Amino acid sequence: MPVSFCIYDIKIVNYHCILNLFYSEMKNIFLLLLFCIISHHSFAQTFSVKGNIKDKVTGEPLSYANVRVLNTSLGTASNIEGGYEIKLSEGEYQLIASYIGYKTDTVIVKLNSDLKNIDFNLQQTDVKLQEIVILPGENPALEIIRRAIDRKKERNEKIFRYEFEAYTKGILRTPEDVSAGGNTVSVSIGDTEDQELKIAGIIENESKGFFQKPDSYKEIITARKQTANFPSSINILTGGRLMQNFYNDEISFLGIYLPGPLADNSLDHYYFYIKETVAIDDKTVYKIYMTPDNESDPGFEGNIFILDKTYDLIKVDLNLNPAANPGGIFDTVNVFQQFTSYDDSIFMPVDYRLYATANYLNIARFGFELNTILYDYSLNPEIDEDIFSKAIITVQPDADEKDSLYWVKTQTIPNTQEETKAYSRIDSIKSIPKNFWDSFSIISPRMNLTDNIEVTAPLAVYHFNSVEGHALDYGLYMNDAFNKRFSSYSEFSYGFSDKKLKKTFSGSYFIGDYRTYKFEANAFDRINILFGESNVDPYSQFIETLLGLFFKTSVNHYYYSNGFNFKLRGEVFPVLNLSMGFLNRTDHNAYNNSDFSFFAKNKKFDTNSPVYETKINAITTGFKLDFRDYIEDGYSRRRISFGGSYITFAGNVTYSNSYFLNSGLEFIKYELTGNSGIRTFNNSLLNMRTEFVYGSSPIPYQMLYFLPGNISYLSRSFTFRTLDYNEVVGDRIVTLNVEHFFGNELFKWLGVPGLKDWDILLNLFFNAAYTDISDESRSILVVQQQVFKNPFYEIGFGLGHALIPLQVEFAWKLNHRGENNFRVGINSIFN
Repeated sequence: MPVSFCIYDIKIVNYHCILNLFYSEMKNIFLLLLFCIISHHSFAQTFSVKGNIKDKVTGEPLSYANVRVLNTSLGTASNIEGGYEIKLSEGEYQLIASYIGYKTDTVIVKLNSDLKNIDFNLQQTDVKLQEIVILPGENPALEIIRRAIDRKKERNEKIFRYEFEAYTKGILRTPEDVSAGGNTVSVSIGDTEDQELKIAGIIENESKGFFQKPDSYKEIITARKQTANFPSSINILTGGRLMQNFYNDEISFLGIYLPGPLADNSLDHYYFYIKETVAIDDKTVYKIYMTPDNESDPGFEGNIFILDKTYDLIKVDLNLNPAANPGGIFDTVNVFQQFTSYDDSIFMPVDYRLYATANYLNIARFGFELNTILYDYSLNPEIDEDIFSKAIITVQPDADEKDSLYWVKTQTIPNTQEETKAYSRIDSIKSIPKNFWDSFSIISPRMNLTDNIEVTAPLAVYHFNSVEGHALDYGLYMNDAFNKRFSSYSEFSYGFSDKKLKKTFSGSYFIGDYRTYKFEANAFDRINILFGESNVDPYSQFIETLLGLFFKTSVNHYYYSNGFNFKLRGEVFPVLNLSMGFLNRTDHNAYNNSDFSFFAKNKKFDTNSPVYETKINAITTGFKLDFRDYIEDGYSRRRISFGGSYITFAGNVTYSNSYFLNSGLEFIKYELTGNSGIRTFNNSLLNMRTEFVYGSSPIPYQMLYFLPGNISYLSRSFTFRTLDYNEVVGDRIVTLNVEHFFGNELFKWLGVPGLKDWDILLNLFFNAAYTDISDESRSILVVQQQVFKNPFYEIGFGLGHALIPLQVEFAWKLNHRGENNFRVGINSIFN
């Protein structure tokens, strides 16, 4: 789902966690004293001021109240219990606590000793509505919104660049407690309606952000920690990157782009009215309720707060309306944000709160909370151009090494009592010694022996096909060893019908700070899926086993292959990845050896396709151009299509030579692939995939390219729905796959009764292909094949629902008609 990023256009939702570090008892009094002396010397200039912010009359805590340091850009906010904490160096300060509807309170504090406890008891205030100039007969809220939009434009014109610091805490809630093993969090399945959601994990981090017009953005994570059940690699979405800025015209939630309250078109999209007037000190604040004009349009509903006279937006407290909640998965999505004035009366976000609870079909419930504070802004400073790169988020190498002494002196949001207990509970569960049975599962394909070593689980020890018959599998896997650089596996399989033991040994090692170079090597004597190299999404062994046992149908065809290969690939430039390797393989035919089936005993398996038996020695080279930005998560680089639009190109060359490589065939095979995605209107996406294959000299049948087809009643994205699996192959191929995912936008735009409110999703697709086989390849062809010298075309559409990961697809051939001119299939994310 698309997500738009940039803190000036801040569009998402970040998570951060607190790691409770326990100190063991000191065995030596000298070490204890030395530790205290060193720690005092290191942090003598940092002091903590903490306390509570409450209503002076009722004593109720004021959640998310602002605390600022006068004449600085430093500040923080209270937690949901009204507790706050701010870290400052030695000196005298004026602390200001403010909350809409209350009089601001100021306290002078002199920091030259240990912890200071200062409580704020704020007194409510109120003012009467000031007269404003409005158009006759018009809703007075509309003029306020118009002026606020004009004020937003003035604000944006003043901002050219800025820096800030942020702290973010993310909390995951589930009905069940966390799992003690495998870095997993358990989400309750079953009747969860009466179960209370409790904290299952916490992540936090500290970051520094940079922005420069028009859209240059960078955020650096300087420190991060999380409860023991979360891997640090997920702790990458930062305060600026994950939150929204409600001064933006467009806000993104759950992949849906929504007009903000101050968007240029907000008056056309929302209904506004003045709910009441409140005050902050002696300033009048308009509390304005907003909701979409048309309840079928996705958007926000709730309250926004705008200052009188200046018309600055200073606070939002909004919920997603039902139309913005696909399938009604979320019970609640509430967003809360406040703004404070900085240089030249520019209001900037100082916090962001997100609270969401979900109930998927009443079988799985979870909740998520996000608390972010942004502080220490520097507006329009000089920023080194080198700070901006394709890496929009970078985790500093030592971010995970910050100890408790560091977190004592850095700005955070104090833990609530529940969060403190959750840290102790989760970390104590994680510390319980694990054994083999902790990871035992009948549905998982692998089981953990240690954090880095896995073995084949019961579900994956058996498979069946017509060549091997009943087969047993076993694998030993080492993952992310040696600081997440080395991985390897050994797999063994024995077929009781072909009576062959298959073996594969593989290893890979990453090089570079962000593992941008990789060396991998494989040695094998195994059974291969025919055309598996050109099929990026072959039907799984599980589906093949079920179809064979129950229906005596083979999806895949097979052949034996033994040899070795190795490859070195690396990111030589931020947008360019190059690779080079060597391939040695000898291929042999495989034959049907089993006629077993539970029910279709009188049926025969289709004949397993023969291959061209030969030895191939080849040099392989490749490239990939990827213009997307990426995240450096502390271990690797991860590219994501943040804005919904992207383009990538990839190419490979396989060169086989009989003279100096001693290969059985001499040929060159060129492959080029392009992928792109474009956001069209509203939340619709147009995705395209193109492939070009060209072979020179005879290419063995098993190395030809095949048009990805499907088996009956199943279909997959970016495949030819009316073509059978392995139906059309060639060595000269051009394909185009176009899919336009409308979601429910088209039904809403057309105003189709029922469909516009039922979360029915629409997907249109068009596929075209030109195929041919060269005379050289045809001369060694083992199976005659049809070609599409006159390009083949098909069209279709799919219908689904936001709650269900399936859609029904209908496809028609436009030419080359014969069998399967019309086909209905089920497209699932699982096949």
